[in-house]
Amino acid sequence: QVQLVESGGGLVQAGGSLGLSCAASGRPRYLTAMAWFRQAPGKEREFVAAITSGGSNTFYAESVKGRFTISRDNAKNAVYLQMNSLKPEDTAVYYCAAGPMSRRSDLYNYWGQGPQVTVSS
Repeated sequence: QVQLVESGGGLVQAGGSLGLSCAASGRPRYLTAMAWFRQAPGKEREFVAAITSGGSNTFYAESVKGRFTISRDNAKNAVYLQMNSLKPEDTAVYYCAAGPMSRRSDLYNYWGQGPQVTVSS
């Protein structure tokens, strides 16, 4: 069983920066990618970024490309999301996920609790 515990998030003004961390305990043998998704009120959960098991490849949603950076530290079983130049439309609950590499949320097996990120204009 894998548990994902997130930290970070909060309230920031537009143009500011925030960082999210996700620590994984346990490691199923098929665990490869880790990713971040987000869900704004009244909207479906959407893909934000993903990183392969070794950290050599990263993928981003077009809406965050150039502003967000995903990284991981396998020695710590952790993944991070650095968010810069934040916009009010980035406001959402952000979820860490672990499983096979995909932009589809339904393919991920494990999820964090989802810290709130609020960007004020």
